[in-house]
Amino acid sequence: MTKPNPSLISRRDFIKLGSGSTAALVLGLSLSDCKDSESIEEFTFTPNIYVSIGTDDTVTIVMPRSEMGQKIFTALPMILAEELEADWDKIQVVQGDLNEAFGSQTTGGSASIRTQYDRLREAGATVKTLLVQAAALKWAVPYEECYAREGIVYHKNSDRKLSYGKLASIAVDLPTPENVVLKDPKDFKIIGRSIKSLDTAFKLDGSLKFGYDFQLPGMLTAVIERIPTFEGSVLSFDDTEARKVAGVVDVVQVSSGVAVVGEDTWSALQGRKALKVSFDPGKSGDLSSVDISRDFRTAFENKGNIIQDDGNVDKVLAADDRRLALEFEMPYLDHAPQEPNNCTVHFHDNICEIWAPTQNPNASFNAAKQVTGFDDSRVLIHTLRMGGAFGRRLQADYTIDAVEVASHFQVPIKVIRTRDEDIRHGFYRPASVHRINCTLGEDKYPSAWEHWVSGPWSRGNGMITGGATDLAYDIPNIRIGYVMTEVPVPIGAWRSVGHTLNGFVNETTIDALATKAGIDPYAYRRELLKNQPRHLGVLDLVAEKSHWGTAPESGRARGIAVHYSFRSYCAMVAEVSQVSPGKFRIHKMTAAIDCGQVINPDGVRSQIEGGIVMGLTAVFHGKITIEKGRVKQSNFHNYKLLRMDEMPIIDVHMVPSEEAPTGVGEPPVPPTPPALINAIAALTGEYITRLPING
Repeated sequence: MTKPNPSLISRRDFIKLGSGSTAALVLGLSLSDCKDSESIEEFTFTPNIYVSIGTDDTVTIVMPRSEMGQKIFTALPMILAEELEADWDKIQVVQGDLNEAFGSQTTGGSASIRTQYDRLREAGATVKTLLVQAAALKWAVPYEECYAREGIVYHKNSDRKLSYGKLASIAVDLPTPENVVLKDPKDFKIIGRSIKSLDTAFKLDGSLKFGYDFQLPGMLTAVIERIPTFEGSVLSFDDTEARKVAGVVDVVQVSSGVAVVGEDTWSALQGRKALKVSFDPGKSGDLSSVDISRDFRTAFENKGNIIQDDGNVDKVLAADDRRLALEFEMPYLDHAPQEPNNCTVHFHDNICEIWAPTQNPNASFNAAKQVTGFDDSRVLIHTLRMGGAFGRRLQADYTIDAVEVASHFQVPIKVIRTRDEDIRHGFYRPASVHRINCTLGEDKYPSAWEHWVSGPWSRGNGMITGGATDLAYDIPNIRIGYVMTEVPVPIGAWRSVGHTLNGFVNETTIDALATKAGIDPYAYRRELLKNQPRHLGVLDLVAEKSHWGTAPESGRARGIAVHYSFRSYCAMVAEVSQVSPGKFRIHKMTAAIDCGQVINPDGVRSQIEGGIVMGLTAVFHGKITIEKGRVKQSNFHNYKLLRMDEMPIIDVHMVPSEEAPTGVGEPPVPPTPPALINAIAALTGEYITRLPING
């Protein structure tokens, strides 16, 4: 049986597969509720993970979460296959469409593995137990005389053996066992190995289709001349010349602007060039980044919201003159995934059918219902593969575009964005300003810590305060507070959310305190973390592997940082040199992570490398600037990413652990910028507190 393309098989197709001649066992496993408060949103799961074993011994798993480069299409099957004692070469995975049986299918907060680990282990062990029971029944021998290995059940006292495919038709009639025994982690054969991605071949031969590649018979393509300002509107448009362009089918107004629909992408784009649109810039048409920065600072004068107040910060700050006051500022950042946003919609047979590369199919579903007024049964969502996301595809704005345009047609419509549109019309990491006041006690360690955050209003404060209250350092008097300002710039979760802001603030400040105290930054942290064994674990490991305490090459310096986020502990050491005043070169980044049980070391390594790249990009280049009520940046020439010649050597180390797996995608981002800034301070004697340094 040829392995199917994981991006092309829908839930409907899988059900067909499950009822066909090759499918002998399909087992639905009901899983208990799971609430994960540290994810992007409150995750509440009552999912079914469907396992199909065919007569050809193929094990097919339906994946309810979204694959966007984080390798869950490999890691999650590894968990199930471990307990199932499956033949890894017979595993295949298909994407599950939106289905209430899965519960929330939002993919974010580095939650996929940590929320599915126990459930998938139990699922695999349950299926294995059924298959061993089936073999014992067929051979009329005690269950204890049989065992499974690599997709085959063996009888200990004879040469008899049967493959899973041959046993599945018997196992399907057996009652589901309860309280199955899970493996001791020391007996793992699949979990903990570096295994190549199951979808690598499909990427290499081009058969894996991302949203931008998706095609349907008779499909038209649309692009939108978008309202350029945040609170603007369309005054009027003239489509006379646009309709003359060969291949242009129609021009329709939608909530985000005016859409040009063509027979193909080229005709739609050329039609848009010929379109004439007049816009009203709206009440924030003169808004600038200078205005926003000023308003954030002014907001500190208002009474804020205190979210942590331990000890007596005011008394200690007033009594001690060994104070350190710092102000930090960070800009808006765009997610900039390699694949721009897109969505395909077809109204037919009284339904709205949607194909979206989304992290949040529920959001697209609800958005479509709101636009159309349809009830649940008339909206169908298919999740497509996506070329990166980093939190951007938690939003449903691109689905709204496609639903609004497609509502005018009876054929499928794909609405695409160019890179320029994607950067100018994002949901950005919030800009923020931070004020820190600290003081050192007689022992030279911080006796008081006050941190105020000022940023744009959001429904929850975690977008700007995440990580601010997670200080593990032993400081007796701590106050954390925030103020918010109404700003029309759309904001959204960017990789590691508020931790990317506050990890930088916290770790740069701790380093500055160590310098003020005249104590080695690594030793300083060790003392303040003496009651935090897992923090110390990554801190000690990264210090050892980076050769902290030995002199680096002439002209170089090292900086260190450690941060906890998404239930994982990550430490970084950056080694840098100064090329010229204000210009620096990163030679090496050493990383250590404690993310519990490592499922696929290669996947963890890739995530850490990617997180470091995003963190370094934020330090050197990342900045979204607002001018005249709109985003100034438009493409990678003025929204720069880390270039190949700026890329350091990356050395990744994982703390061995049998604890339950935790997050990997987000945790490497927060400690990366402060490690670099602290290394620069070791060279120059000055701590940079405004990012980006090249902006």
